[in-house]
Amino acid sequence: MSRVLVPLAQDCEELEAVTITDILVRGGVEVVTASLDDNRIITASRGMQLVAQKTLDEVLVEKFDLIALPGGLPGADYLQADLRLRQLLQDTVKQGGLAAAICAAPQVLVSAGLLDGKQATSYPGVINKAPAADMQYLETPVVQDGQIITSRGPGTAMDFALHLVEILQGQEIRAQVEAALVRP
Repeated sequence: MSRVLVPLAQDCEELEAVTITDILVRGGVEVVTASLDDNRIITASRGMQLVAQKTLDEVLVEKFDLIALPGGLPGADYLQADLRLRQLLQDTVKQGGLAAAICAAPQVLVSAGLLDGKQATSYPGVINKAPAADMQYLETPVVQDGQIITSRGPGTAMDFALHLVEILQGQEIRAQVEAALVRP
C-alpha cells in the first residue's frame, strides 16, 4: 500500500488539506498527517480545526512514497521555514519518491531546490515572482514534471488529489474514486 505524508501547519488551507487526505484515503492510500510541533490541533486558515495523527518528529524516520503539502498562508510559510521538512522532501525525492504541493506550498519546493529546471504552477503570484533556477511557470491546474507535482489552489484541489491517486494507484482506481464522487 502506498504511504503519503501530509504535513499540517497552523493556518493551512483546510479545503486543500481535507481534500488531499480524503481523496487519497478513498483511493486506498495510507495517509499520515503530521503537525510541525507538539500541538496536534491545527487551526486552519478559516478557523476549522484539524487533528494531526502524529508530529513531524515522529515521522522523520518513516518512509513515504509521496509527501503532499497543502497550501494557504501563512501555513505554507511555516512549512517553508521548517528545515526538517525540506530535508525530508529532498530525501524522499532522492530515494525515488514524489513531492507534491498546492497553492502557496510550491514555495517550499523552491526552497528545497526541487523545482530547479522543472515545470511548475502555484497560486498566482507565489512562485512565478520568486521562481526556482530555470523553472518554467505554467498556469494549468496540475503540473507534473518527473517526481514533482504542483497545483494552483483550492479550486484545483480535487483535480490535484485525483492526480495523486492516479500516480500512486493507477488510472482504474482514480476512475473508481472519481465516479463515486459524481464528478461531471
